[in-house]
Amino acid sequence: MHRVAMNRRRSARLLSSFAIASIGALTLSACGSSLNEGGSDGDASACGTTSLAMNDWVGYTANAAVYTYLAETELGCTIDQKSISEEVAWQGFATGEVDAIIENWGHDDLKEKYIETDGVAVEVGPTGNEGIIGWYLPEWMGEEYPDLTSWEDLNEYADLFATSESGGKGQLLDGDPSYVTNDEALVANLGLDFQVVYAGSEAALIEAFRAAETNRTPLLAYFYEPHWFLSEQALVHLELPAYTEGCDADPEAVACDYPPYVLDKIASAEWIEAGSPAAQLFENFQWTNDDQNVVSAYISEEGLTPAAAAERWVTENPDKVAAMLEGIS
Repeated sequence: MHRVAMNRRRSARLLSSFAIASIGALTLSACGSSLNEGGSDGDASACGTTSLAMNDWVGYTANAAVYTYLAETELGCTIDQKSISEEVAWQGFATGEVDAIIENWGHDDLKEKYIETDGVAVEVGPTGNEGIIGWYLPEWMGEEYPDLTSWEDLNEYADLFATSESGGKGQLLDGDPSYVTNDEALVANLGLDFQVVYAGSEAALIEAFRAAETNRTPLLAYFYEPHWFLSEQALVHLELPAYTEGCDADPEAVACDYPPYVLDKIASAEWIEAGSPAAQLFENFQWTNDDQNVVSAYISEEGLTPAAAAERWVTENPDKVAAMLEGIS
């Protein structure tokens, strides 16, 4: 759950070219290793191979872990996980390199191009997760600075947030430049004396919050829900100008909060039309923020591999698993 001025549809700077070579690897994102650990109970050839994009945050990994575990162990499918950034993954629908994105945050611009215009992708319904993006402070700052509650208070405290990387301005720490973000536009359009600095990953954001809490260091950073980390540290969500429909339509002029996101699944139109068991499971896959947070914590906090985390959740939730597998032929 993030660069240049972008709207909720997340125009963010696209990588200059579709690096097909980079998505050939089966590496997982920063959150774990490949889930394809072990054989399948069924006949993989009957289901075929699904190319699943793997985006770089642990919630996505949790979704993919459970989907992959069920596809491989219950349906005999082969899931080929490809570590790839959000925007580049969409380009794979046109080339046949990507079959599915299991957690999509908005991206109305990409939907317009690849679904409505090019017709190579389709929306496959919600994951059941609801996403919130915003600006957060470490827990101690909420107690120490009770009057720091909204963006309107930030310039008064800009010096407090200055770092060696922020050029004399206050620092707003973002994650990976490919994440959904409007932060550079927000800083400019709200007249804030701040500089967006990129930590580089979700893991780096988490470590920044941990260090800020332990050392009582001021920190303003981009973060998002659902996320297991919020059960470890009660971050303070800073208020931005209220979101209204269309307020982020122009990515250069956006000056409002992020919208609530109904996270959804996106797939290759051709793959869905073929209707393999893997595609049917993808359509059926749905759970809650709490479910995702549990699996994410198994991976990030307890050190389980994604496959082991998925197996544990599947064992603990037979009714939810049965619903996901219902009607698959």
